[in-house]
Amino acid sequence: MNSYKERRYTKTISFLEKVAPPPLRILDLGTENPFSEIMKQKGYEVCNTNGEDLDAEFDVVNHYRVDMVAAFEIFEHMLAPFNILKEIKCSRMVASVPLKLWFASAYWNEKDDWDKHYHEFEPKQFDFLLRKTGWKIVASEKWTSANPWKLGIRPFLRNFTPRYYIVYCEKI
Repeated sequence: MNSYKERRYTKTISFLEKVAPPPLRILDLGTENPFSEIMKQKGYEVCNTNGEDLDAEFDVVNHYRVDMVAAFEIFEHMLAPFNILKEIKCSRMVASVPLKLWFASAYWNEKDDWDKHYHEFEPKQFDFLLRKTGWKIVASEKWTSANPWKLGIRPFLRNFTPRYYIVYCEKI
């Protein structure tokens, strides 16, 4: 695992354990991934969606009986995250998103329609989206994605500019 993912996973699991300690049954939006395994190792019971297009099949979130929904770095890949956020019936959710950086363009993989960021949020935009879809933010954190081994203006700015935003919220 590379150091960026390791740092992000460490920050994410620390936040998750603080706001929603195990044991909990969690629906992790998206297919099974390395972080799903980390949650299981920490004592969470985790199930994942099966690769459905969550923009079109957003009602899939209600096919699971869970204590909480997790959406780690998924909403930026969706054209319309409003729909799934509104549809979720579970009363608790933890979600993280990459933040928009004023000095860098949104991530965009030309070869893969899924591997693109349609949205990179400012915290106020993500907060507003959550409020509009019936969620109240209870706790949040931000962190940087610094790489001390890279040289240049952008790597330097990444030392001070938050790149990730994570929230724990409850349905109103």
